[in-house]
Amino acid sequence: MTDDSPLDPALLSRIDTSKPHQARVWNYWLGGKDNYPADRELARKLRDIYPGMEDIARHSRVFLGRAVRYVAGKHGVRQFLDIGTGLPTVDHTHEVAQRVDPASRVVYVDNDPLVLVHARALLSSDPRGACDYIEADVREPGSILEFAAGTLDFDRPVALMLLGVMGTVFDDDEAYALVRRLMGALAPGSYLVFEDGTNTVKPDAAAEAERLRDKGEVYEYRLRTPEEIARFFDGLELVEPGIVSVSRWRLESDVFGLPPEVDAFCGVARKP
Repeated sequence: MTDDSPLDPALLSRIDTSKPHQARVWNYWLGGKDNYPADRELARKLRDIYPGMEDIARHSRVFLGRAVRYVAGKHGVRQFLDIGTGLPTVDHTHEVAQRVDPASRVVYVDNDPLVLVHARALLSSDPRGACDYIEADVREPGSILEFAAGTLDFDRPVALMLLGVMGTVFDDDEAYALVRRLMGALAPGSYLVFEDGTNTVKPDAAAEAERLRDKGEVYEYRLRTPEEIARFFDGLELVEPGIVSVSRWRLESDVFGLPPEVDAFCGVARKP
């Protein structure tokens, strides 16, 4: 991590607590404490429109752990580029990866100054590995890759983590191009780990959320169909079970049966 103080006044002055932010809304749904009244108000409003948002957040977090264990444990990936990381919570990417191999290296990317404050304070790496953070937007792939190259070796496989972030890019052509640009910089044997909100399981609720979004009453987020999400994997080798709800991707136990689908779909694919 950098040596900057996590309480840097210049950084703290850029945190706008009067407006809700996606990372803090998700922090609230996950039971975290790093959110403000504006975030909680929006979170409750979205929950009223779309009951079960906490389930989506929880299943998305569990999917992260399963996917990291899969690419690290089964395929030996030791480098991770996590864009749109959100606020640090239990079992973040570097914690899961470094349980598999303490030498794993992770770069986190988010565009919220509050996330940067917490990342500098809380994201402590195993000394045998590395963990770093850049404040940037997914729309800035050049800057992200340039910074990440200081920690990651792009001549070796990297897992690109894009969880709940590409919905912030409304234009489909731009969104697909950004993912191609990022994956194009990675070595063969790299993986794309992708998850995003969909409008399939509860289409009426999704339509209402998008109507309010268009009126400016909720934060801007583009819900896509599973078929549209599948296009992010063009040119890559999807692993089984393909594009599925995050609640159903490679369950590590079937003791409680198959969980219900939630409106966030995911996939993991290898770059040939």
